[in-house]
Amino acid sequence: MSDTLFNLTGVERHFALGETTVHALRGIDLTVQRGESVAIWGPSGSGKSTLLNLLGLIDEPDAGSLHFDGEDVHALADNKLTDCRNRKIGFVFQGFNLVPVLTALENVMLPLQIRGLGHSEARNRASAWLDHVGLARFAAFLPDKLSGGQRQRVAIARALVIDPMLVIADEPTANLDSENSRAVIDLLQQMNRETGVTCVFSTHDPRLLDHVPRHVRLADGLIESDVCHSATGAKPQ
Repeated sequence: MSDTLFNLTGVERHFALGETTVHALRGIDLTVQRGESVAIWGPSGSGKSTLLNLLGLIDEPDAGSLHFDGEDVHALADNKLTDCRNRKIGFVFQGFNLVPVLTALENVMLPLQIRGLGHSEARNRASAWLDHVGLARFAAFLPDKLSGGQRQRVAIARALVIDPMLVIADEPTANLDSENSRAVIDLLQQMNRETGVTCVFSTHDPRLLDHVPRHVRLADGLIESDVCHSATGAKPQ
């Protein structure tokens, strides 16, 4: 098995806005290895969310090639793409996207139940992940009884409970204060180290980059810099 999880070559993505064409990505070359932790950063409108939608197999490029786990995404049928998303990729959203009428435990159980896993096994796995993110005693709480940081940790547990090879987190700290933002990024980094899951997240906050070893900066749909650091504490370039 190749160590490469993603390989993007000359990737472009365009959107029509009235009579104007918005060039969200202008020719992206990017390789992500299995087990890496990568921050996609840059100002609003730089193409971060568009790139993460491609990496999460939610969207497809207009030009160029995108290979995921050794397969050409463009050649995959819709049902195969859906299967890849459901089984290989966990998503963490800035708005948490928790089901408001379900408890924290039930929210984490949900993707397992959608897969057809039995109730007892789904409950045990979800309970273990809530404990792993420090929320075991909040299992019976509804989302509106949790803080923003707690809700995002529930969302992280929900993403990881399927044992994915990749976690995509699009601006996961956008609705959090500075302390909770750092805690969420530290938790994602901890999961990356402990489980080997590849973690790719976007942010517009350069203060969070101290916690991540690789920084890919986007500007105007282009990769402006791609810098790796062997340890945290490095400053963005």
